[in-house]
Amino acid sequence: MPRVKVSVVVPVYNTGRYVDECAPSLLGQSLPADEYEVIYVDDGSTDDTLARLEKIAANHPNVQVHSRPNSGWPGAPRNLGMRHARGEYIQFVDHDDTLGPEALERLYEHAKRNDADVVLGKMSSTMVRPRRLFRHTVDSCTIENDELMQSMSPHKMFRRAFVEEHNLRFPEGPWILEDLLFVSAAYLKAKRISILADYPCYYWMKRDDGGNNTQHRFNPRHGFWPNCRTIVRQIKDGTEASDDIDALQNRLLHRLYHVEVLSRTREPEILREDPAEQRQRFQAARELALTEFPAAVREGLPAVSRLRAELLERDDFDGASMLAERVREVKVRSKVGGLRWEDGRLVADVTFDLLRGDGEPLVLVERDGKRWLDPELLAGVPGAEDGWEVRDPYRLAYAELVIKDRDREDWWYPEGELEVRLEPLGEGRSHLVASGRLLLDPQRLAGGRPLKRGVHDVWAYVQLLGVDRMVRVTGDGTPGAPATGPALTGGRLALPYWTGSGQLALDMDQRQRRFGPDTAGDAAANIGRGRSSLPLPYVATRPGEAAAPIKVTVSALALDAELSPASDGTTVELRLPERLKVPAGRHPVTLPKTDIPIAYAVVRDGALLRLEGPAYEPGTGRRILDSLADNRHGQRVRRRLGR
Repeated sequence: MPRVKVSVVVPVYNTGRYVDECAPSLLGQSLPADEYEVIYVDDGSTDDTLARLEKIAANHPNVQVHSRPNSGWPGAPRNLGMRHARGEYIQFVDHDDTLGPEALERLYEHAKRNDADVVLGKMSSTMVRPRRLFRHTVDSCTIENDELMQSMSPHKMFRRAFVEEHNLRFPEGPWILEDLLFVSAAYLKAKRISILADYPCYYWMKRDDGGNNTQHRFNPRHGFWPNCRTIVRQIKDGTEASDDIDALQNRLLHRLYHVEVLSRTREPEILREDPAEQRQRFQAARELALTEFPAAVREGLPAVSRLRAELLERDDFDGASMLAERVREVKVRSKVGGLRWEDGRLVADVTFDLLRGDGEPLVLVERDGKRWLDPELLAGVPGAEDGWEVRDPYRLAYAELVIKDRDREDWWYPEGELEVRLEPLGEGRSHLVASGRLLLDPQRLAGGRPLKRGVHDVWAYVQLLGVDRMVRVTGDGTPGAPATGPALTGGRLALPYWTGSGQLALDMDQRQRRFGPDTAGDAAANIGRGRSSLPLPYVATRPGEAAAPIKVTVSALALDAELSPASDGTTVELRLPERLKVPAGRHPVTLPKTDIPIAYAVVRDGALLRLEGPAYEPGTGRRILDSLADNRHGQRVRRRLGR
């Protein structure tokens, strides 16, 4: 019997139909079924969840179901699942999330290759913004890589022997922040941590009923503030104290301070919640900040965040509220210039800066040899009447471009880095600017693989002076109009355009945008050099009158197809039957007596969804009619088409 490589532990409670939505992604993994197990632990559900689980287990030998009295939180069921686990590694999955089809296989191979104690798989989510932690795959690191603190959910793969050696367990019962306690303990103990960033492993999506949102976060029964204190002390116990703002302990505590403490002082929370309730949270956050966080953590914050911390420490709720009002109005301005295609990549010069609510740049003012935060931003803010010094304008400042696959919620990072610089505005004024070049390669962006068919939106995350924004990358183009000419990369059509909101987007394979015959010349001119190319994509349509018959093979299925002259007068369209007796998936389309695919047929439930292709080796640059010239049957077709 093969050894169990991975145990997937899934705590469930009153999950209902979401069990059935999650199960296919767990049971359909590329890892052989006898090499992994799925352990469901029901936490005393009162609906039909347990019956649904038992039905799944009855039909799948690698699924086991355990039940326990309700504990009110995921910690106890996860611990029970770990006790039953036989796998070399344990992967935690929540009952309403899903895994990528190859997630377990890829994560396990990455773990074994690097002898990792913990593996973080790339997450796609509608719950949180993309994390730069997943920009690149990392074979081995330790907690010294403080970017690990960007990912504190338990949805990771842990070596079971490592978990047992250090007796890592989740706190049981209603214990908010239980994931932070477990994951931070694992990070501190792990000798090797790996990151798999080139494949979407985990899909953490918001439920339509809101059931996976943490509710009653500050309910005293859940102990938010004492639990936060416990986590802070665990990090302090595992690291060395230092007055250096860049020392490891202070870098690790920065995440907790910024997310759990300063959130109580900033927009939107301080402006959205009931003032009486928010004042209580403000007081609790202040007490925790003063008693548990070293001064170096606060001193290491960028300018606006450091001012928030100062107002919190002074117990100035009104000042913090006014500052939140002003900062809420700050916007990020994006500029896109020189949009073009170069060697199969979409290229543009991009710039980002901050604007105040009145539309003017957020500036720094030089006075007495120092830089001061924009006085217009601080006008009338209690506690900031004398101004606020910006000691280091570059502190924790950065910006990055990200591409969102709109259909799948996957986020990818294009090539290149954005540089933050201080740009003079005259009269002792300057402002921070992030600029650089967008280099979007449709053939390699998705973890080294081509982008999938669909619309891919261009976004940016900007963090300057402690003001952070996730923004659409917009330019001066007309909404709904092409942003630049189309291109053919890898034989697939790429159409850049401005969305209705003015955001830069790339449509691959005509997901929403259509390719007109008047742009054929532009597309042909933008073929990526040194890449597989095709003047026009193949399209799946009903046979027309001007079509010529041709024999093709889809996988092992031989069938009659048709070729029809395209409207540009230089190429043809390949047309297949709408129904194909082949399994669901992506199948090569070949000509008789050849084994080089001229296209790929994407089939689901026996229906032809679309044609993609071709799959020539890079650099050949051959068209479909050129390939027909090498085939005796194809030569007859060429004569039939008058070519």
